[in-house]
Amino acid sequence: MTPYDAFLSTHKVMLAPMAGVSDVAFRQLCSEQGASLAFTEMVSAKGLSFANERTAHLIDLYAGEALVGVQIFGHEPNTMADQAKWIEQELDGHLAVIDINMGCPVRKIAGKGDGAALIQDPVLAERIVHEVASCVSVPVTVKTRRGYYDGVETCVDFARMAQCSGAAAIAIHGRFATQMYAGAADWGCIARAKEAADIPVIGNGDVFSAQDALELFESTGCDAILVARGAQGNPWLFAQINAALEETFGAAGDGPQEDCMRAGAFPTPEERIQMARRHAHLLDDHHPKAVVRMRKHASWYVKGVPGASAARAAFNSCSTVDDFDRAFDALLERLSHSPEGKQGTIG
Repeated sequence: MTPYDAFLSTHKVMLAPMAGVSDVAFRQLCSEQGASLAFTEMVSAKGLSFANERTAHLIDLYAGEALVGVQIFGHEPNTMADQAKWIEQELDGHLAVIDINMGCPVRKIAGKGDGAALIQDPVLAERIVHEVASCVSVPVTVKTRRGYYDGVETCVDFARMAQCSGAAAIAIHGRFATQMYAGAADWGCIARAKEAADIPVIGNGDVFSAQDALELFESTGCDAILVARGAQGNPWLFAQINAALEETFGAAGDGPQEDCMRAGAFPTPEERIQMARRHAHLLDDHHPKAVVRMRKHASWYVKGVPGASAARAAFNSCSTVDDFDRAFDALLERLSHSPEGKQGTIG
């Protein structure tokens, strides 16, 4: 067993890196609810090399964040390696793992040769993994997709490549890059990669409930999972997954759950609104100019809550934390007069 195998034995349910989503505030909330490790948004190695403050702030830690995973993207091996080394030095013992994004399908990333574009250039991908793994002391992992073009599965060979070039593990999202996020994730490819590779395989894609997480583990044999869109507006999902794992297997993830709500429970509409309010204030505390990104988070939190449509319209005009407070107060007031007020569920 490698040190990373031991790491994954206790870090089974992690928050995936998501651009514009897994910032310092959201990482804190998900960790409190049981995410055993949370990844930063993906960080441009090129941006870091230019000493870009808008890039560097993505690796800021919240108070008490003992360990964090950092995902980097780019296509220049030397730049990727140099910036991985800088991140390790900057985080000074708080860095758990460097993940290399080789799966992002959006045009502004893949169109520049980064992200999912590297699926089509395994020789360059191998060089990048080797260079990064050679210059840091923490484990290096790769996050990729089933393949690039619809119907052309390459992740099994990609997993073998990652293993041979020094990766400690590979995370696989069960869609092709050309699918973006359409259709259903095919978890079968994760199982095939797990069978073929000797390094740990992390499953990703379409985990929206505790039952989804259990099925992903059981159907693929994966070593851990990354929760992505399922956690948007629903950090409680980690508590629900851990409760299900403990009930089914007798062991849950090892997340810091001192502040975790009652294990496995679904939040009331009021709890969801209060979590959204706390999220807005945490975001404002860390990056006041970025509080406008709370518009999408707030809309996710109130999905299915009576009065959500009017609330979303209000959120879209919010630009300060005080604006969000007023919008949350208005929604709570409407709920207090609604017969459905205490019956919302995660939708």
